[in-house]
Amino acid sequence: MTEAETEFRPHSAHWGAFSAGWRDGRLVVRPHPGDPDPNLILQNFPEALRHQARIARPMVRRGWLERGPGADDRRGRDDYVAVSWDRALELLAGELARVRDAHGPEGVFGGSYGWSSAGRFHHAQSQVHRFLNMTLGGYVRSVNSYSAGASNVILPHVVGPTEDVSRRNVSWEAVAAHSEVVLAFGGMALKNSMVGGGGISRHIERDAMRTAAARGCEFILVGPLRDDMPADAGAEWLSIIPNTDTALMLALAHTLASGGLHDRGFLDRYTLGWEKFEAYLFGRTDGQPKDAAWAAPITGIAAETITALARRLAGRRSLITVAHSLQRAEHGEQPVWMGLVLAAMLGQIGLPGGGYAYALGALAHTGRRQNAVSPAALPQGRNRVGAYIPVARIADMLLNPGGSYEYNGQTLTYPAPKLVYWAGGNPFHHHQDLNRLRRAFRQVETLVVHEIGWTATARHADIVLPVTMTLEREDIGSSQTDPLMVAMHRIAEPYGEARDDYAIFSDLAARLGKAEAFTEGRSAGDWLRHLYAKTEADLITKGLPAPDFDSFWRKGELLLPQAEDDGGILRAFRDDPDGAPLPTRSGRIEIFCETIAGFGYADCPGHPAWLPPTEAPRGEAPLHLIANQPATRLHSQFDYGGHSSGMKRRGREVMRIHPADAAPRGIADGDVVTLRNTRGACLATASVSEDIRPGVVQLPTGAWYDPEDPAEENPLCVHGNPNVLTRDAGTSRLAQGCTGQITTVEVTRFTGNLPPIRAFVPPDLAAAE
Repeated sequence: MTEAETEFRPHSAHWGAFSAGWRDGRLVVRPHPGDPDPNLILQNFPEALRHQARIARPMVRRGWLERGPGADDRRGRDDYVAVSWDRALELLAGELARVRDAHGPEGVFGGSYGWSSAGRFHHAQSQVHRFLNMTLGGYVRSVNSYSAGASNVILPHVVGPTEDVSRRNVSWEAVAAHSEVVLAFGGMALKNSMVGGGGISRHIERDAMRTAAARGCEFILVGPLRDDMPADAGAEWLSIIPNTDTALMLALAHTLASGGLHDRGFLDRYTLGWEKFEAYLFGRTDGQPKDAAWAAPITGIAAETITALARRLAGRRSLITVAHSLQRAEHGEQPVWMGLVLAAMLGQIGLPGGGYAYALGALAHTGRRQNAVSPAALPQGRNRVGAYIPVARIADMLLNPGGSYEYNGQTLTYPAPKLVYWAGGNPFHHHQDLNRLRRAFRQVETLVVHEIGWTATARHADIVLPVTMTLEREDIGSSQTDPLMVAMHRIAEPYGEARDDYAIFSDLAARLGKAEAFTEGRSAGDWLRHLYAKTEADLITKGLPAPDFDSFWRKGELLLPQAEDDGGILRAFRDDPDGAPLPTRSGRIEIFCETIAGFGYADCPGHPAWLPPTEAPRGEAPLHLIANQPATRLHSQFDYGGHSSGMKRRGREVMRIHPADAAPRGIADGDVVTLRNTRGACLATASVSEDIRPGVVQLPTGAWYDPEDPAEENPLCVHGNPNVLTRDAGTSRLAQGCTGQITTVEVTRFTGNLPPIRAFVPPDLAAAE
């Protein structure tokens, strides 16, 4: 059968809308025809669908099955027993009831990170949270995200909610039409904007930058990696020492203020606290002016380059962007806040294509117009448990239950969950210091995981339930910032005995006497019709064409109306600061924040400040390591897929290193190398490149954790997961965000016998029950 004869069915993923069909027994995936810049991650699907890493049957860890719940240092190196679905669900329902009766719903931590599916219904995070709310009355939850843990806390204090500053602010259309200078701290890498929660039908970022550049807009990339801005932007690259962006911003601010190039009218009318910050900027409070000469040795950028850059920004439609990556580091709140202050000094905030755009380009949904119709979502019910943790503090909670910590002006107590329930996530991808995380997961009494494949998280679980992947079920793909709603048709039958999360939770709810509360009497198909009905009703209310569900399903997609680009709260605030104040304590942009100052945090004072990192290159770890997002997969999803595995070298993740650092270490392109620090070590394959700053190496996250000897306390990861090296510490006492973007390492050429890669090989199975 030719591709033209293949029956293609519509579907959607976080990295793009697409259709898929079968030809000669092989899955064929093709992007949506309306996407001008399709994402190659879609090509992970064919190899991933029936890969050996898939989980085919319910599994129970042998130690848990034989000895029952409890802490166990064999997690991560035990074998598994295949059991029937009835047996697995009987064991799990009994364990949930035991924990509920002995400890209440506070005895359960509901994990899951939300990136498992683009579908509005089969969204594992929503499913597990609804299940725990409806059957147990709640669970210990997490707040914020690994991507934006620091910004989610700092931005509401000083300007407004993250969503308003990132998604409903400066649009790509405005950049293409109006921006004259875009100063991008951390860049705007297309590998990041290729991905968006709920799916994306048109990747527009490359064309917007190309159009702006052709009009004469100047793009300036500040970062240690040249390709954090696409070549289409024609960007000037300012290679900076990692985690020093705040110092550069301060020096730019000093140049503007000392030369009278800042917009005092804007500062007086729209901001609060300039005078206190100015005293710090000019050194009146600490004796150190934050000028270009001061910043040059800190940042690695010449003083004359800094002063010239500041003068290029003044008096033009300048846009300051700050990437997510900058705040995934120690004191990550500071560049987010200081970028806002720099933009305020230039007076462009609220103007089309100017001002401040946090995380523009970090996801496909930033810088786009909002839909005029809200997509429906599965209701999760009410969580009656008040206890929570900042998401990146999970190892702290498991290792220190009952201990205290500070967060956003509060002193809180770590909960003490006995059971951890994880569905739709892999903390062995996104958490830091994996050897510490291994020790933390050994402490829980029971770890339950729903998974499609044998991730490291699944290999640490006591009960492992195989679930369908997105191609094996029906759903509705939609997001608030993409106009295309997709009827996600089933493309393939479930792998082995895999079941949908909803089917598993429905059965468990029935065993716990809560079936009606969880299902509301609806099948999965009934829920799709119920969720779609909200969109249909909204369209009818607006007098717009509203096809019924069956018509939508047959056609495969529905184009939703979009709202006008109104610039959001910052445009409204600029136009009428009294009538449309910002949702801050003062109603203005807070350059000095009395609330934050009142917390008394030395690691996050009342105004932006340069706070040197405690971990810097020295001694046995002389190089910076950038552990950034991968380009070949979403986080760790489908690392075994064709596109992801095809971009590895010698089966391992690729680490980039500058020739000036490779040569004295005897490292040639293609060599396997060891990255090491006091926390751990991993292998990777070297790529020698001038597109990275000297003194810096880069290894993306997402390679499945693969310890050479799981029985060791700090085993070598043979596959290339950089989170064996990263530091598990909060950004500050304010936000407690993750600091996994930057650490320090030494790199050496590996000369021994290469250990095999077993990341995708299922664990040993004991005899079935």
